Amino acid sequence: MRILALLLALTASAADIRTEKVFGPETRTGPYKHPASITELLNGDLYLVYYGGKGEYANDTAVYGSRKRRGEGWSDPVVIAHDPFRSAGNGVIWQAPDGVLWLFYVIRFGDTWSKSRIAAKVSSDYGDTWSDSSLIALEEGMMVRGRPILLASGEYLLPVYLETGEDREMVGPDSVSTFLRYNPKTREWKRLGSIKSAKGNIQPAPVEIAPGHLIAYCRRGGGYGPVKDGYIVRAESRDGGVTWTEGKDTEFPNPNAAVDFIRLKNGHLLLVYNDSMSSRTPLRVAISTDADKTYPHRRNLAEGRNDFAYPVAMQTSDGMIHVIYTSDRRSTIHHAVFEESAILEWRR
Repeated sequence: MRILALLLALTASAADIRTEKVFGPETRTGPYKHPASITELLNGDLYLVYYGGKGEYANDTAVYGSRKRRGEGWSDPVVIAHDPFRSAGNGVIWQAPDGVLWLFYVIRFGDTWSKSRIAAKVSSDYGDTWSDSSLIALEEGMMVRGRPILLASGEYLLPVYLETGEDREMVGPDSVSTFLRYNPKTREWKRLGSIKSAKGNIQPAPVEIAPGHLIAYCRRGGGYGPVKDGYIVRAESRDGGVTWTEGKDTEFPNPNAAVDFIRLKNGHLLLVYNDSMSSRTPLRVAISTDADKTYPHRRNLAEGRNDFAYPVAMQTSDGMIHVIYTSDRRSTIHHAVFEESAILEWRR
């Protein structure tokens, strides 16, 4: 009996999802804290960034960074990117295999996001100091939200998107997901193909399931009101992202909100999304063990009357899965940590 009890306790422990609040309204970087991004550094630290300030369309915004060393809490956030004349936001953090830490973010040149460009900074000392800023995408309306992935070719693929229109409550039908590819040998960025779909789509989350074979899940276009046909958009590329199939609706609902999609070390695929067409709750995790054919393993990560939005997922070197997301009207950042078994073995 004691052995059985121990086995049951270990099984329960493996299925746990541990969630902590990282920063909330009490953190003095302004009431707005959204979206957030996270990466694991080569020294074992976790590094988190977010867009902070008075509000989404305020001009006194900045990208803040915070570090979590092993056995310690999150450090006080500090400004790592700021523009004295324009709004800066949508920070994305990622450490490349050569140790260079990349920060991508958006600078808004007008009243709407369709006036934005993408900027980048780099650090060679794990984020202690940063380079000057450089614009890597000059086309009006170009934005970033998701982390890069390392391609089999050794190049980096940065998912970006081109948002159009002047309506703050609508993602235009000609908005597209697209991609920038970086060659670390030539240190050059090149724009690749775009994903077009009937209602428009933005904020792609790509994975490479075989050399040159990519799958991307994207946030749908349209408005934010209740709909009966709001789904995550999916597309494929067979040439490393140079060209893409037309984006098609999937089985997964989408309330015009960000999703994330990653490949785990064992080849399984993990999708994080809002399981609703009109509300950013619940926030659900789904796992495919058959290369994107089916997603039978699903579990809510956060649920209830709230808004759980803009998830960013990663798997750290110890095999744990981390998901960062925001809530409470974009004022609070949460950090969830769990093993894959917490999803695979979940039985409601």
